[in-house]
Amino acid sequence: MATGTLSLTVQRLEMILFVFHLFFIETIYCEKFIIAYKAPSDCTVDEFFDISSLSCVRCGPNQRRSTSGLKCICKTGYQTLITDKASTSCRQCPSDKPAVTNDGFGCIRCPGSISDDGKCQCQIDNVLVERDINGNILDEAKCEKCNGNPPAWSVRNPNGDRCERCQASFSNTSCSCKPPHVLAGGLCFPPSSLSTNVNPSVNYAQLKFSVLSAWFVQNLYSSAAACLVFSNLTACQALGNMCVMNMHSLSGVSTDACGLFNTIFRSKAALSSVQDISYWRANLPWLYYGDVPGLASWVLRTDPVPIRFSFRGKQKNTEIKLLAAVYNVRGDFLRWEPVGGQNLQLCPDTKIKLAAAFSFGTTYQQSCDLSVKELLNTYPQPLFYDVFMELDGGENKKLLPLPTLVYNQQHNGRFINQENMKDWYLSRRIFLVDGLSGRERSLSAQPKVIRVASSVKIKFQLAPRTLEGQVYPPLITMTYRDVLITDISSQTVSVSFAVEYEMEQNDAQMKTNTALGVMGGVAVLYSILKTVSWKRRIASLFIDAETMMKFLLFYAGDLANVFFIVTVGTGLYWLIFYKAQQSVSVLLPLPAQEEQFVTYIGCAFALKAIQLLHKLILQVSVDIFLIDWERPRSKANRGVQAMSESKRDPAPVSIWRTYFVANEWNEIQTIRKISPTFQIIAVLFFLEVLGFSNLALMDPWPTLERSPQAYTPPYSLILRYGVASTLWLCIGLLQVIFFTVFYEHFVEDKIRQFVDLCSISNISMLLLSHRCFGYYIHGRSVHGLADTNMEEMNNNLRREMESLCGKRGLLPNTDTQTFQVALTSRLRSHYDRIREPLRGNLFPGLHRNGPSRLMDASSANGFEVQAKSYNSMNHFLGAFINNAYPDMEFIVKDKLMFERVIGMEFLEPNDKSIFYNDEAHSFSDVLYYGNEGTLLIFDTLFFCVVDLGSQSFVLAAVLTYLQQMILRLLRNTLGRKNLVAKTMVDERFLI
Repeated sequence: MATGTLSLTVQRLEMILFVFHLFFIETIYCEKFIIAYKAPSDCTVDEFFDISSLSCVRCGPNQRRSTSGLKCICKTGYQTLITDKASTSCRQCPSDKPAVTNDGFGCIRCPGSISDDGKCQCQIDNVLVERDINGNILDEAKCEKCNGNPPAWSVRNPNGDRCERCQASFSNTSCSCKPPHVLAGGLCFPPSSLSTNVNPSVNYAQLKFSVLSAWFVQNLYSSAAACLVFSNLTACQALGNMCVMNMHSLSGVSTDACGLFNTIFRSKAALSSVQDISYWRANLPWLYYGDVPGLASWVLRTDPVPIRFSFRGKQKNTEIKLLAAVYNVRGDFLRWEPVGGQNLQLCPDTKIKLAAAFSFGTTYQQSCDLSVKELLNTYPQPLFYDVFMELDGGENKKLLPLPTLVYNQQHNGRFINQENMKDWYLSRRIFLVDGLSGRERSLSAQPKVIRVASSVKIKFQLAPRTLEGQVYPPLITMTYRDVLITDISSQTVSVSFAVEYEMEQNDAQMKTNTALGVMGGVAVLYSILKTVSWKRRIASLFIDAETMMKFLLFYAGDLANVFFIVTVGTGLYWLIFYKAQQSVSVLLPLPAQEEQFVTYIGCAFALKAIQLLHKLILQVSVDIFLIDWERPRSKANRGVQAMSESKRDPAPVSIWRTYFVANEWNEIQTIRKISPTFQIIAVLFFLEVLGFSNLALMDPWPTLERSPQAYTPPYSLILRYGVASTLWLCIGLLQVIFFTVFYEHFVEDKIRQFVDLCSISNISMLLLSHRCFGYYIHGRSVHGLADTNMEEMNNNLRREMESLCGKRGLLPNTDTQTFQVALTSRLRSHYDRIREPLRGNLFPGLHRNGPSRLMDASSANGFEVQAKSYNSMNHFLGAFINNAYPDMEFIVKDKLMFERVIGMEFLEPNDKSIFYNDEAHSFSDVLYYGNEGTLLIFDTLFFCVVDLGSQSFVLAAVLTYLQQMILRLLRNTLGRKNLVAKTMVDERFLI
């Protein structure tokens, strides 16, 4: 075929393809990429295994398959006739010449016996001569050595053991390939069958240079020409291998390996397709899924694989069966090989761990550094794999070809497979190590560059809305690395192998966003209610910048709860539904898909930290005053000599009771409903000792114990967060229930004990968390006096036990001692006026660490102001509680249920203050004790955030403990300072 004729034919074929392009697209969308599995051993005697179509093809008349099973040869007693350049026929030898020559092209008589294959046999030391010196077939074969004369139709074979007819491509000319014929690869090609101006270069785009490959120089033209002219199957496979070694890359140059392959592919458009797959042309390997952009999404997302995966039950199926057709670099079919072990996994490991990669649902990651020298010794020549997925077993085994995405593939100099999916060009056939194409001068020289599959990834996509565990065709992603050889003995290359599972997350993300939107809207309304309640409690009517800031602070806390609820619910959802499912219906999000979830966790933590800081600032700035009800019971003699007369003054009331109550309040500021130390130890015990952390592994097995020999998959961030947060919350809630139901009832309840202490000490406490709102603990003793000896104290307690005295409540015959109070602005203004003299005083002697014998005038003056203010406040608040001021009276009532729920009082204290009965002791809201929910959520988020960042539960536990200690120390220190400043108790007496 002349060059012009071939070019014209190709142009016409391209025009036909273009005209029927739309019809072609419609057709391939209905195409099923499923083929029947066949091995050479499956072919019958009259069939051979076609290495191109991977199927059994019937031999022609009077033919049988060869010993290798990869071609057809004439039956015994039949000679070979060449009918054209691409096919042969067989004719039976006559009876007078029953034997067939060794080349199969002639019939002959034998000087001795005939072998089982119908050929003449000679003694071991003789060479069978079947042709004369001119290459003509003898009437009778001779058993002698070749005479060495130049033959016309025979040449000495490469082994030198017999004279053979020259290769079939020489048969119509001579055994010497004379111009204008072209000699290449031991074949003689007709002139102008294929341009000899081929491009034997291999492009190494990462290194930005090309190498004139010795392998390509020797074999590219001959393989392409033999494939085009003679349809030689092995040559076509070798040409395809060279295109694969060039990364399937297409360019404007049509004379490189892939350009030649595609030219031949288009020239065979008139031939039938292989296995009913339009991309698989007869005699050629299947390298591409077409050249139309946009086919990738159709190939990967149209039809699910007809296999149902199940994790448990009678229909359990978790085995991924992959099969590879293996070819050598010369295009010879070597074998069918199950994928597993180390054919696609370069990193060495145990069989159990390597096999774990093909257990469905187990996310697999393997990486290592390999020596370049060992790679070249192990793979002196590259092996090529066409990977298939087994659909069913038995005699009717079906195979599904797996598409491949070569990350390094270029199209006109652009890396098309590193961009959007719509630009992908899917392909077939892969290799792992190529140390052959990078050899420049000779095949025995050291390669200048080697190409290694640095990353092999198999990704499974779950079919949406499936409850039967169906997936789309898996995608193999190959990333190759070009390694420039500098010091082969010391160079290493990093390689990895991974199996990932993915499902469409749009629905789950939409549901998560919907939940956040709805709950976020509710949080806005609740924050507005909180802001309105706060405005009422500070007796302010105007909306100002402070109001907006307060609303944002409230909203930060409520929004943090929303994020926390959604993230914990999401983590628990994936934990339950992924680990407990039978037929596969959900798959875990990939790390890239978890980024938004991690962002939600970060938002929850940041907002909760703002809320906690806000609460701590409020707690350490609350107004506190201890009202002492004690009155002098008698006069004491104090000998004071003044102008020779003895004076008798009233004995002052002891301050020690007030100091004692202040000390107790200082101690209970940071008590909690749980034990933080036990919480951390228990969580670590469950996670690390009992193995609950194994539930966060990216496999479907809900087992707590793992064998050390078994493969350990990576952790899922969502599962890790779900396990850690759920475990932390469950242990915390169990602690709260234990302390609330059992410990506080049968061991000690420090909050109620503090209320009892106030009653026994004859001390009441007023706490103002807002300007006109706070809490009141009524501690006025029913015995009138508390400053007494042990005997009288015991008598008083016994009388109270026997109900021989009044009740402790604020109102007569009631036991309610704790109240929420809503004060009038008038009372608050009076309260502030009494405290006004204290503002700006530093009280230099107040905060000294030890007693001082010497006081300066300013210190003495400060103490006088403090004592006067204390007495004035004590008298004022005592009179207020006794309703001694007609213009500042109060009433006592119960809160409505709705008021308790929304945390806002409907009745405004205009003329009278309001005392709301509070049996729940809600004054603990200004303590750690009343904010256990906030603290528990913050600790949970802190623990999880540290763990997600470090992937270490132990480190997260240690840092959480340190955080708790630092926060508690800060709260104690600032709370102590506030207690001293507001109650006017000397700090030196707080121990």
